[in-house]
Amino acid sequence: MDHSGHGMNMDLPPFTLGRGLQFSADPFFLIGCVLAIGLYAYAVVRLRRRGDSWPAGRIVFFVVGVLSIALVMCTKLNDYGMVMFSVHMVQHMVISMLSPILLLLGAPVTLALRALPVAGRDRTGPRELLLMLLHSRYMRIITHPVFTIPLFIASLYALYFTPLFDFLMGSKTGHIAMMVHFLAVGLVFFWPIMGVDPGPHRPGYVMRMLELFAGMPFHAFFGIALMMATSPMVETYKNPPASLGIDALSDQNWAGGIAWAFSEIPSVLVLIALVFQWYRSEQRTAKRSDRAADRDGDQELQAYNAYLASLQARGQ
Repeated sequence: MDHSGHGMNMDLPPFTLGRGLQFSADPFFLIGCVLAIGLYAYAVVRLRRRGDSWPAGRIVFFVVGVLSIALVMCTKLNDYGMVMFSVHMVQHMVISMLSPILLLLGAPVTLALRALPVAGRDRTGPRELLLMLLHSRYMRIITHPVFTIPLFIASLYALYFTPLFDFLMGSKTGHIAMMVHFLAVGLVFFWPIMGVDPGPHRPGYVMRMLELFAGMPFHAFFGIALMMATSPMVETYKNPPASLGIDALSDQNWAGGIAWAFSEIPSVLVLIALVFQWYRSEQRTAKRSDRAADRDGDQELQAYNAYLASLQARGQ
């Protein structure tokens, strides 16, 4: 028996982690993941062939980020996610909150700008097009917190608490579009906050932390709403297949708990990354100041001491 035109057998056995992690690739995401790693690897090789380095840590972050997408979209987690709200919520949280953070820590935009060749005079190549996009009005709008925070919130409440979710789950194309949307929303929300890649909206570290915590409570409230509900709230998951041996309300409670827990995990990861970036930024600033002092014989300090001496002389 097929579910919603997905060609996926509804009579799945009861969920276990082992069954969920079995390979069951969605072609769209499988091809996308392979392409992403292939293009990233090509750019790194291109850099190294011309004698430039690229941090190994960034490679690890990006590859793990892509693999996290493959984990939830190219295994039977994707099949179980069609009939179990709790498994779907794992997919949603990973692809919208964990995967984007890991991908952004890989600095793919910076890598592309360094690896793409510069076009000749009065010519426009891929690198120039990317720079135009980064500095465009469109990019300034979609990376501004006035846009990203409401979009981040609406992706929960306006999707799950309206018929839109059931409509998208009714076709394979709709399901893929929804997952791509989750990933895109996560990327535009965390991009200015992470601040690894260049972008039009680059707030200070304190403002980044405020942007991060502005969106997280809504995830927690969403999870609590699902956990406290006394009846199934999403039509798609109201009647799970008997072969799963689950209760719809209990499964929804699990989904709420997962959404609530995931509101905390990415916050901690991003906060650690921000503190580390802030520390490194302060270290670089201090080193630049020391080098400048070495070059000019610490004239700034001497001028300040002379100023203090003049004040003291006036007071006598």
